[in-house]
Amino acid sequence: MKRREFITMLGGAVAAWPLTARAQQLVMPVVGFLHPASVHAAGDQLRAFHQGLKEAGFVDGENVAIEYRWADNRTDRLPALAADLVRRRVAVIATVGTSAFAAKAATTTIPIVFVGGEDPVKLGLVASLARPGGNLTGINWLGGELAAKRLELLRQLMPAATRVAVLVNPAFATLTEITLRDVEAAARAMRLQIQVLNADTSREIDAAFEIIGREQPDALIVGPGPFFSSRRVQMVQLAARYAVPAIHTTRLEAEAGGLMSYGPSLTDAYRHVGAYTGRILKGAKPEDLPVMQSSKFELVINAQTARMLRLTVPATLLAIADEVIE
Repeated sequence: MKRREFITMLGGAVAAWPLTARAQQLVMPVVGFLHPASVHAAGDQLRAFHQGLKEAGFVDGENVAIEYRWADNRTDRLPALAADLVRRRVAVIATVGTSAFAAKAATTTIPIVFVGGEDPVKLGLVASLARPGGNLTGINWLGGELAAKRLELLRQLMPAATRVAVLVNPAFATLTEITLRDVEAAARAMRLQIQVLNADTSREIDAAFEIIGREQPDALIVGPGPFFSSRRVQMVQLAARYAVPAIHTTRLEAEAGGLMSYGPSLTDAYRHVGAYTGRILKGAKPEDLPVMQSSKFELVINAQTARMLRLTVPATLLAIADEVIE
């Protein structure tokens, strides 16, 4: 090779190097975020997910990209949405509730981080909490295992109550089963009558509250699940219209005007999902990350709603509340 040709080739390579380096720098890992409800159901939880990612060193748009897929309360859409993320070749899939099953069915290689309200071992998502195995790990939110505690809190607020309605979503079969099992056992011990109402559409929520209006139970327990959370404004307004004291699963409902809520901190759970996602992006394997259990629980009381319902909240409840909304 002649000296002039060599210098020309070398110069071209040097000139091209910065472009290649910049192109490599622009290639960011992509995280898939799969949710069975809508963006309106996420609220502060989505910000908590971003916070968890940030704590792990990742910021959306800077060194990681996030592809969101929302099923808008149509669980039949989840398999197609999960398959789309797999085709997109995302690095990690973060899932909420039942979307973990769709993601698990779609891939056995892409890491999946879930937040769910049921025992993931019993559901077959992981082999054990300490050693998940496979490509899944996440957070057990324990949302369906606190129905008895919610009934107890209602009883403290309304000691003369004798009949309590329970609103559940039959689309989430296992979560509904756990909720009803726990609340029915607790009701027998308290000598309370339980009336079960089902709803998995907005119209069915309206119909359930029409029954409540006719039969006038003393109080209402709203079961867990992203669908009910996404319809919280509708339910809070209907509870006010029919003057039924209700206790919900997350603080989102109490902040929207619901009387009370008791459950694990959703923001804390989503932050952990973000942190686990970040750790996997750094090279950790799901099988080496134990499934965490929610440890932070919140009782939120809306004092303004209590006054509207002409209820006096006992000092014992106010003393243990994490927040009282005035």
